[in-house]
Amino acid sequence: MSGAGAPRPGDIAMGINQLEGYLLLQAERDRTSDRARRFAGRLDWLTVAQREEVERLYAQDQWDLTEQTLRKVARRGEELRVEYQQIYHRLRLRLLVAALLGVIALTVVAATLAAG
Repeated sequence: MSGAGAPRPGDIAMGINQLEGYLLLQAERDRTSDRARRFAGRLDWLTVAQREEVERLYAQDQWDLTEQTLRKVARRGEELRVEYQQIYHRLRLRLLVAALLGVIALTVVAATLAAG
């Protein structure tokens, strides 16, 4: 027995996808910070303030690159989705036409056999 406010399976799946996306982005942000720290750590002549600034700039640059890449991937995914939907619809139409032609052919054969 489900209540009126019970979430639908599609809502649950969407929520899980959003949570997964959030966790993936947080993990990428952590990796970006780690890479920035390692990079700045190799520059041992920097002062603490300079090192922090290099880390911040490096991490921001890496995050911008990640965001740009994710946007390109998402855009391409949407393009592919539309393209595959069009192909799927054309295939469905071809299958429908083939089925109708088959029904017509069987009807003609049956009518010919019945008349003959």
